[in-house]
Amino acid sequence: MDAGLKRDLEQKVRDGERLTREDGIALYESDDLAWLGGLAHEVRTRKNGDVVHFNVNRHLNMTNVCTASCAYCSFQRKPGEKDAYTMRIEEAVRLAKAMEGENLTELHIVNGLHPNLPWRYYPRSLSELKKALPNVSLKAFTATEIHHFETISGMSASDILDELIEAGLESLTGGGAEIFDWEVRQHIVDHRTHWEDWSRIHRLAHEKGLKTPCTMLYGHIEERRHRVDHVLRLRELQDETGGFQVFIPLRYQHDFVDMKDGKVRNRLQARTTMASGAEALKTFAVSRLLFDNVPHVKVFWVMHGLQTTQLALQHGADDMDGSVVEYKITHDADNFGTPNKLTREDLLDLIREAGFRPVERNTRYEAIREYEGPDPLLRESPQAMRV
Repeated sequence: MDAGLKRDLEQKVRDGERLTREDGIALYESDDLAWLGGLAHEVRTRKNGDVVHFNVNRHLNMTNVCTASCAYCSFQRKPGEKDAYTMRIEEAVRLAKAMEGENLTELHIVNGLHPNLPWRYYPRSLSELKKALPNVSLKAFTATEIHHFETISGMSASDILDELIEAGLESLTGGGAEIFDWEVRQHIVDHRTHWEDWSRIHRLAHEKGLKTPCTMLYGHIEERRHRVDHVLRLRELQDETGGFQVFIPLRYQHDFVDMKDGKVRNRLQARTTMASGAEALKTFAVSRLLFDNVPHVKVFWVMHGLQTTQLALQHGADDMDGSVVEYKITHDADNFGTPNKLTREDLLDLIREAGFRPVERNTRYEAIREYEGPDPLLRESPQAMRV
């Protein structure tokens, strides 16, 4: 990068001036990751100090049966396929109740787009889960699922959200975003929920008082300009609603091993390579710098591995997904060494080892408990970058 442009970008960031599309592309083209990470860390520190947020959550996928066959997805199954499953509501409640230990605060629910389940299954599921776990927040359903519910129920998304909120819904999930630009999206997504409907549904959720996450699946066939476009669309929607709490870059995964039924469902991997660690860190840094109106950037350790996760905290991220235990959607794909489970103590150790102070939060990013940070007297304990 030209030294003059670098100085101009630094000045814009430090003056709090909004970065443009051209600025975002220029930042991606920089080969000085230390400079880029330092600049993102400066913004992250200004917003969130030396804190890394985390929560104690579990993931529940009640069905993997799906009408769509998205090119990147290893989770979906068709009716009758080996490993296809759909839980009875009682079974989902029993499984969720078994996850309750360790002061669980959030249940994260995402499913396939099942062709035959009736609409009533979904609000009843939330209602029964809330009865069983009254102190656990229900973060459930992607905008793609809400759009699917419109089709199978004949109801509007507004009425659907009202009924789900009454049943206990506290937040949508951020999935279904992938990459919004049609140049890429038409090759990776096999359902009908695109930017117009995804944004419509999150806008409605925000109008009803829900706070939601937003995501981006990166590192497949998209180019860096598509990532910038994706973030700027979300930034513009955030200007309008203020309802996004956190942005979550999700690293696309290959099928590293054959599936249990011998079928590799990821149709992109023959022509892609996964994003390197350096590219992942660059994505976190540029996202933090562009997203001046979203308070948090989360690193999902299941998709990035533990070392890259710790480094992401030095490149703009201030939030880690929780203890998870079982995450089928990418663990059906990756199997590349990331554990299924981290305990609360594991998370505290990871955060402190990276040089930060852990704060446990709930789904609405309210602090539940603050912990001591790393011991400054331990030389082997790295400290957060100073700004």
